[in-house]
Amino acid sequence: MICFPNAKINLGLQILKKRDDGFHEIKTCMYPIAVNDALEFHSSNSFSFKQSGKVLDNAPEDNIIVKTYELLKTKVDKLPKLDIHLLKNIPFGAGLGGGSADAAFFMATLIELLELGITTEQQEEWISEIGSDCAFFIKNIPAIASGRGEILTPIQLKLSEYSIQLICPTIHVSTATAYSGVLPTEQQPSLENILLSDIATWKQTLVNDFEKSVFTKEPVLANIKNELYAGGALYASMSGSGSSVFGIFPKNKKADIKIDIDFEEFIC
Repeated sequence: MICFPNAKINLGLQILKKRDDGFHEIKTCMYPIAVNDALEFHSSNSFSFKQSGKVLDNAPEDNIIVKTYELLKTKVDKLPKLDIHLLKNIPFGAGLGGGSADAAFFMATLIELLELGITTEQQEEWISEIGSDCAFFIKNIPAIASGRGEILTPIQLKLSEYSIQLICPTIHVSTATAYSGVLPTEQQPSLENILLSDIATWKQTLVNDFEKSVFTKEPVLANIKNELYAGGALYASMSGSGSSVFGIFPKNKKADIKIDIDFEEFIC
């Protein structure tokens, strides 16, 4: 069996308050984009996991797919042993949810293959034990995410008539560092209303609360955002806590990005 986990971008990200459990209450729109990993697995006499493509910063046994398999062993009787191969293409540590997508696609595809009849709602609940934004990738449709990011409300938002230019520089922004520079604010405008308004207004209204602190630490990310706008973007933003930055353009348009560090570029 083979599947192709895809990335997401965040359209707006409001950090509302610090919770008693140590997490933050947030509100954001997660939107799937066509930047993909490839994940293949089949039954085997013994369990194995291999990864190629981009080199990850953790040991194979600590990969989120292995953790998902171990979780499923506690939920499902007689889970078969698997030979798993992940081809990593989605940049990691970039606010694109690549690891979360790998975990969710693995769970959903395996459940479908084994014909277990587990509902999507149950799958979302299970995969949320792995990570806050993993549940988004079960249905994999545009959604407002609230709570820790696990409470999902679908939103009728389509960007297919636009081009999305994604810039991923060789910078890693830790989530903990990003949160440390943010002052939560509960009184914020309606994210749903902003997103359902004319995209021409987003530049003034649709805000990622991480940008102010992260751009101070990594000004090259602010430079990328400015270059996207200078190149004709209708809207540009950092995704999640970074370090990827994207621009939304009229179809088949893009900016010519020139920065002093290496970066990857994807057009969706």
